[in-house]
Amino acid sequence: MPLLLAFSPVIELLSIRPVNVDKPPSFAISHNHMLPKLPRESLLDLCRRMFVIRHFEENLVPLHDRGVFGGHYHLYVGQEGTGVPAISCLRSDDYLFTTHRNHGHLLARGAEPKRLYAEILGRADGLNKGKGGSFHSVAPSLGFLHSSGVVAGIIPLSTGTAYASKAQKNGRITVCLFGDGSLEEGAAPEAFNLASLFKLPVLFLCENNGKYGAGRAVAAAQSTSMAAYPLTDLPKAYKIPAQQIDGMDAGLGHAAILEAAEKIRHSEGPQFVEAQTARYPGSDTNWPTVPQTTYTSLAWDVSSVPEKARKWYESCVPLLILIRELEAANQATKDEIAGIERQVKVEIAAAVEFAVNSPYPKPEEAERNFFA
Repeated sequence: MPLLLAFSPVIELLSIRPVNVDKPPSFAISHNHMLPKLPRESLLDLCRRMFVIRHFEENLVPLHDRGVFGGHYHLYVGQEGTGVPAISCLRSDDYLFTTHRNHGHLLARGAEPKRLYAEILGRADGLNKGKGGSFHSVAPSLGFLHSSGVVAGIIPLSTGTAYASKAQKNGRITVCLFGDGSLEEGAAPEAFNLASLFKLPVLFLCENNGKYGAGRAVAAAQSTSMAAYPLTDLPKAYKIPAQQIDGMDAGLGHAAILEAAEKIRHSEGPQFVEAQTARYPGSDTNWPTVPQTTYTSLAWDVSSVPEKARKWYESCVPLLILIRELEAANQATKDEIAGIERQVKVEIAAAVEFAVNSPYPKPEEAERNFFA
């Protein structure tokens, strides 16, 4: 008769705690912001695009709250100081990939607000006939080949188009825009390795909105879910040049991305930029909110902002920082900037009306334009 042994398994519970680093270098917000080195007309266009993003998303929140569309969505507010100047550095035939926080990137590239609204609302006149929604809106004619709700899903795809560009010798570069959480996925180091081995023409642009956020990978401080710190250590391990910049400084962002893009075009291989931004207070809850509607005068007076969000509006809003710089540098008057905003508000109001009045796709559309 076999001997039966009593066995009581011991389960070891692992708890992941942040590692304490002795006096890690902190990433301080620069208060020496500069304007991008561009003609006045180009600077005002950057300002206009930032206004479009801001008012587009501030008007998107009430549409969802009223039940005009369903499903989750994410806002890009607070990161426009990175995306707008970065995308302005690209050629019209370059490729772009982005994540679920994609509205700002598409608008910065020139997507029509009315068609993007219609897409998010699932309407037939949307960018993708209502089939992509918020998370998966794309604009191939603008170079946006894929938006993914899968964290890090676009990183290997962008490496693939960069490989194709090098093989075809077409001079195009690929820009992959993603958040800091993507670096926790295995797809990131795998793609970095291949991009470095083959010296592929790809810019990895990480928009880290974790500054001041609990448990997030901030500057050189280790987060509860990412062992590498600073985050630039990860691409550097694969011999990819990497730098960390203040993502709220449009001038610095424009200069850094322009330089990185030129290095890529001169066959120097992939580049990595981590742009540090501060998370929008309206994204702190499960469903986005608007703590304060944006208007030009907030650049100089935030007394109307709820106290909980006041510091963010005072110091961390790229749009308001740019507005102050334009006025201080005599590139635009307060009235001129307010005039740009008024025009944008009219455009956004018309875009909302267009999208709400757009019909839903016909049922048979579900069987068209797909493959498996």
